[in-house]
Amino acid sequence: MPSLAEADEAVESVANQLRGLPGADPLFYAASEWGDWSKIWHVLGLLQTAAQRDPEIAVRLSIALGLESAFVNGFLKSLFKRERPTFDGERPLHLRQPKTSSFPSGHASSAFMAAAVLSESQPAARPLYYAAAAIVAYSRIHVKIHHATDVAGGVVVGIALGRLVPKLWPLGKPPFFS
Repeated sequence: MPSLAEADEAVESVANQLRGLPGADPLFYAASEWGDWSKIWHVLGLLQTAAQRDPEIAVRLSIALGLESAFVNGFLKSLFKRERPTFDGERPLHLRQPKTSSFPSGHASSAFMAAAVLSESQPAARPLYYAAAAIVAYSRIHVKIHHATDVAGGVVVGIALGRLVPKLWPLGKPPFFS
């Protein structure tokens, strides 16, 4: 079984082949930027709320994203003091440089949690939500702000939290009451 460093290096070698390809950098830098502060997920929640005329969708998603961020960025990252990947050179586009631990990726966690929560009331769009989540998650490797294993950890956390939200706050019911 490969070590974490070997797994990170294997994914990094694939990412190196994608960097600089026409369309790749703009797509993944934009995805990384839109993943900051969960902007993409809040926008998608508002769009879903407008389409379904149900404000609970956006409110529930925004509260869940806030709690997810506090848990991942405030608690989990404090348990792991992992250095972020080093980046030599200039980035083609500006990105915010986080100061927190690299593990787990908050972008990946929020992306996969949001995909699960948004899919709940719009199951036909599930593949699109998860494709967007995968793009945002991979973007953090592409822009060299996270290691692949940071992203994998964030995906696992996001999926777990995405399963927890409907149990704690089922659609159409007050939160934390069944």
